[in-house]
Amino acid sequence: MFIVGIDDIKNILKDYEIISDVEEFSELQRYHYERDDPNSKEVRLIIKVTLKDSEPIVMRFKNELDVTIELIESQCLFAETLRENSIPTPRQYKSDGKFARWYRIGGYEVIVTIEQFVENEIKVVDVSTARKTGELLAKMHIISENKNLHINNKVLFDPFDHNDLFDFESFMSIESNLDKEDKVLFDKIVTKYNSYMDILSPLKSRTRYAVQGDISDCNLYHTHSEEIGVFDFNRSGDNILFCDTVMQACFEARLMDYPQNREEGFETKILTSFLEGYCSVRSFSKEEQSWYPYLYALISAFWSSDIRWSEDSLLNSHKKADAESVRRWLATIWNRLEIFT
Repeated sequence: MFIVGIDDIKNILKDYEIISDVEEFSELQRYHYERDDPNSKEVRLIIKVTLKDSEPIVMRFKNELDVTIELIESQCLFAETLRENSIPTPRQYKSDGKFARWYRIGGYEVIVTIEQFVENEIKVVDVSTARKTGELLAKMHIISENKNLHINNKVLFDPFDHNDLFDFESFMSIESNLDKEDKVLFDKIVTKYNSYMDILSPLKSRTRYAVQGDISDCNLYHTHSEEIGVFDFNRSGDNILFCDTVMQACFEARLMDYPQNREEGFETKILTSFLEGYCSVRSFSKEEQSWYPYLYALISAFWSSDIRWSEDSLLNSHKKADAESVRRWLATIWNRLEIFT
């Protein structure tokens, strides 16, 4: 297992010209790659370092497949560019003019970056937080577009590629085992899906710009002036800004932590508040307004949890040969495609 010690931290701080004694350090996040492969040399470790005469900092150690030092450098540069243009986000430290450096620690090769540690991480999303987050995303998009910022990396929320919100490919995997009645409805759903994707196809030709890529409660914080800031650019890449907006709004409305005893319709209120906040800063065009119901319908219809991850998902029902549950899911998916258009 990758272990970092006090001497390693001191050497790194020296390279980044941070002259301060280390009081203590603690792990914030660790991915345990060695659980699946004891010989793995992959690393993702984030630590907080408390300094005696300076603000606390965050050190990130990384060595993962398909992650290059050039990618990390571009992600840090994007974050720092946003900060320099009034987006609340932690300062990125440099060593010899670069944000990222290779180190060999305990037999592991790792890329290291350092950034300011920020307090007041947002743990729960409410309607007010959703609106402010939408406003924040719009400001980030404006900067990225106006400055023509780009990061050569795939993102979590791309409707024209594998994404973390909806899963049409897994839906298609059950086709060959459906009986005749279910196959009829299945084919209608596929036809509807293809027609919606055709409607959305003009989006493919739009320029993609750099986005943070993972606006979420665990990556947001309150500043001292009660603004909302953002950190963690680990999933930053290029995306179509309209698609990033809609899919981040759905993520905010469905996959975060929310107040207890929330009222009926809370999901819709979060979604609406996020989009209203966004459009108050960077409004949708008429064309984008016309596209929105189709993209939202696809996300809802093929929501990944319902298709494959939940215990009673479509795929799990299919594996259990629960024909009645499969039929219910097909009807639900069809209704979700119909209701928003």
